[in-house]
Amino acid sequence: MHLHPIIELSNDREVRQAKGFKDAAAGLTGEELARMYETELANAPRRAAVGKKFLVKAKPPTSRRAHKDEEHLSLALLKYCRDSGGGLALPSEGNLDLLAAQVPLATASVDRSMGDADPNKGVGKIDLLGVGPEDRLVVVKLKFAAPGATRGGTGDTPLRAFLEGLAQTAIASANREALASELAAAQERTLSDEPPIFALVASPRYWELCRRREAQKGAAWIREIERLAYGTEESIGVQVLYLAVALEGDPGWEYGEEGPVLTAAPQLTVAWEARAGVVKPKAKPRSKAQTAAVEAIVEPDLSRPVRSYLVTESYSAGDRISHPTLGTGVVQGSVGVGKVRVLFEGRKALLVHQRPAPGSPS
Repeated sequence: MHLHPIIELSNDREVRQAKGFKDAAAGLTGEELARMYETELANAPRRAAVGKKFLVKAKPPTSRRAHKDEEHLSLALLKYCRDSGGGLALPSEGNLDLLAAQVPLATASVDRSMGDADPNKGVGKIDLLGVGPEDRLVVVKLKFAAPGATRGGTGDTPLRAFLEGLAQTAIASANREALASELAAAQERTLSDEPPIFALVASPRYWELCRRREAQKGAAWIREIERLAYGTEESIGVQVLYLAVALEGDPGWEYGEEGPVLTAAPQLTVAWEARAGVVKPKAKPRSKAQTAAVEAIVEPDLSRPVRSYLVTESYSAGDRISHPTLGTGVVQGSVGVGKVRVLFEGRKALLVHQRPAPGSPS
């Protein structure tokens, strides 16, 4: 049995599929996530127990590298908050004060011989760690697609990001005391006893590409992961935020001796507009008979002469009519009593016929 069921689920084939993750999300409930979350809490690696710190320093990157954009963006955002002396304004209310980036969670390298029994299997790093409203711990999962990107990464779905971040939130929560102690010593920040906040923060282009994957601008999958966010807060107490971080330029940061630096102040916004998850009912498909009736075109009967249009005349399908303003058309058929549909050079018109002549008895 895998010690980290949420991490295991994040690697499920359907969760990773662009066409399958919506249905995978629909099959999850808040109660099910709560049960898996408790297992994650119980099996979370404890770095303090083996004498390891969470807040560690690494050599900063000085150039852009493949598949490292999220890591470099996390460092640039952290540096911006430290240099500016403030946090990032949340779209709703309050600030997100970023305190650490690329926070390790594992206690040791993965031991492949242990298989699923290894408590460090699948455990990565928290992209950003911070403090939010009411001094709640905030775990941030970053996703980035460059402004010019035309497709998302293979297996990179919002549901997978949600599950990965939720598992990291559980591990951080299990280590809250150790994290609180380090944050207090290093930055004099305190943490409340409230459950943490999980923020899935992505570049606007990432959300745009995700929404292209489903009909109706991604409404169906947005509805499902919004439902999971509500269920997570109700069942676990963890508030889930879906946010976009707007940057200036491509990718939005530069490199110096101290690592990545943002080219302009970032801005946090909601990931999508209100009611984006509302799915509009599909129109009922027409029957084959209806479709055939609409698309069928009656060809002219060339054995019949072209007749001038008069309301007193009687016309039938295939007749050719010469109209003083519409030109020459072909009768397509009767439309009720005293009316015919006529096709004039690609345009259909409704004409009256079989009307009594003026002065004649009705």
